[in-house]
Amino acid sequence: MQDKPTASADDILKQYDRESDTMMYHGVMAKIVTALAIAFSVFQLYTAIFGVLDAQLQRAVHLGFGLCLVFLLYPTRKSWSRHKLHPLDLVLAILGAAAPAYIVIAYQSLVLRSGLVSGTDLVIGTAGIVLVIEAARRVVGLPMVCVVLAFLLYAFVGPYMPGVLAHRGLTLSQLVGHLYFTTEGVFGIPLGVSSTFIFLFILFGAYLESTGLGKFFIDLANSIAGWASGGPAKVAVLSSGLMGTVSGSSVANVVGTGSLTIPMMKKLGYHKNFAGAVEAAASTGGQLMPPVMGAAAFLMAEFVGVPYIEIVKAAVIPALLYFAGVWLGVHFEAKRENLKGIPRSELPKLSTILKERGHLALPLIVIVYLLVAGYTPMRAALFAIILSILCSMIRKSTRMKPLEIVMGLERGARGVLSVLVACAAAGIVIGVVTKTGVGLKLASGLLDLSGGMLLPTMFFTMITAIILGMGVPTTANYVITSTIAAPAIIQMGVPVLCAHMFVFYFGIIADVTPPVALAAFAGAGIAGGNPLRTGINASKLAIAAFIIPYMFVLSPNLLMIDATALNLIMTTVTALVGMIALSSALIGFLADKATRIERIVLIIAGLLLIKPGIGTDVPGFVLFAIILAIQMRRSRARKAEANA
Repeated sequence: MQDKPTASADDILKQYDRESDTMMYHGVMAKIVTALAIAFSVFQLYTAIFGVLDAQLQRAVHLGFGLCLVFLLYPTRKSWSRHKLHPLDLVLAILGAAAPAYIVIAYQSLVLRSGLVSGTDLVIGTAGIVLVIEAARRVVGLPMVCVVLAFLLYAFVGPYMPGVLAHRGLTLSQLVGHLYFTTEGVFGIPLGVSSTFIFLFILFGAYLESTGLGKFFIDLANSIAGWASGGPAKVAVLSSGLMGTVSGSSVANVVGTGSLTIPMMKKLGYHKNFAGAVEAAASTGGQLMPPVMGAAAFLMAEFVGVPYIEIVKAAVIPALLYFAGVWLGVHFEAKRENLKGIPRSELPKLSTILKERGHLALPLIVIVYLLVAGYTPMRAALFAIILSILCSMIRKSTRMKPLEIVMGLERGARGVLSVLVACAAAGIVIGVVTKTGVGLKLASGLLDLSGGMLLPTMFFTMITAIILGMGVPTTANYVITSTIAAPAIIQMGVPVLCAHMFVFYFGIIADVTPPVALAAFAGAGIAGGNPLRTGINASKLAIAAFIIPYMFVLSPNLLMIDATALNLIMTTVTALVGMIALSSALIGFLADKATRIERIVLIIAGLLLIKPGIGTDVPGFVLFAIILAIQMRRSRARKAEANA
């Protein structure tokens, strides 16, 4: 049977990444959109340099630019022309700019009225909320809209709800006043983080990609691992992990690096469903990889109340364990199928790559230094943006032209739109939760459902995050689950950072969890494979992401919380051995092809090594060692028989 033809990278990106499926204007309209996007970036840079405005003003201008661009770039219906602006979209774009502008214009009056909502406020506030929901439908998707509408409905029907879910109910005036004219709803913390840190880091990523950093990462990974068993697959893991440090989208990462690595894997002999899965699992993990993680990581810093560098430090060991798990899965598959690497003569030399393009990685090194040195994320990102432009000038081959620098401002503004809208829509959910008090009620309900036990509570939270992540982007998923589910884990004595990192992980891993696994579907599109089978393979490779969150909740020192050098080393080693056991069990190879019984024993060993403690670690190590010894002996006997 022949492989079905693969779609182009652009088509796949538009199919699975809603934010890439935009209008394609020409002439005057294209110039207007470009000018608006550049003005948006200039405003963000200006406030980053000279100081942000009052919270509500900063967020209102940010939202006004964002809504205007969303309605200009994303048509009401997909069937409408992508080259001509529809009058309805023009009207909505004007209203999208005007509704937040009202807050800027009437700011003093709104402050003096202190929460009293006039008739004009009610009309404009209602319109603003509706515009945010419509923007979410276009950019984020219908599932997010359904979640927001469900919470809005709950705000009104509180008196009719059963049991603990009942509340006094809200009037339209009360709800609009809270959601639109305070910093508790649309203009809450999520939009505040989007209007400061997140925008600058996305702009930083846009400039790094413009310098050719993605190609540098792929060549670097080729030179390091291309020659090993299953080389191209290991290249995909390395390059996607590196690219994930500057790209916040799993799907964009899959398409960006996968268009090069997936054909290499198929040529080597990997099955198309496995090749797409490797890229999907590795690209999804990019959002877990410091120093620049997904947008939700910046929100986590605000919600937990710690500097962003603390989130980075906490994420290092889990991220390395995750990629070790994917790497091991790739390695065992290569050994099982006897897949060789690429001849060294066909690979680029490491010294040459570093000499010609190594300077492109300097901004990443500098941003880590600045964060560690105590600079705010805004200031660190600002310096890194400037440095990325300057570093590109070092060599002619990487130098950005003046026009490319200006157009980088446009790419940055476009890149933030999905996050901006998701943050504004998630703010509506938070606003309803804070106004009705349903957050604590849901947390109590979750505790009752789990019988007050930690592991069932974590399991139900995991299921909630994964299901929500099938239709809601990571940023909004994290905001919602951290508001309604994380408190239940925290009430059981788990450190706040552990609980928030737990829901963060499962919101991200939803991208490779069937039946709706967008990163895996994108990988299948490039490889010409079956989306569901690719998703299942990606879930196997990403098994670490299903296990590690339980590990750092049970053993917080994995997040460097109250960690000593000794217990950190011990926990990391047991976790790594557990990853080896689970990966080999799922692939069916350790030192030799595994029998069904051996795979079961390896799964048991891996699960025992998840929970820290001598009582579980020792049996886990013993079981693992027994299977390893049996397979090594069998492998040696087979080789001796073959050589006889």
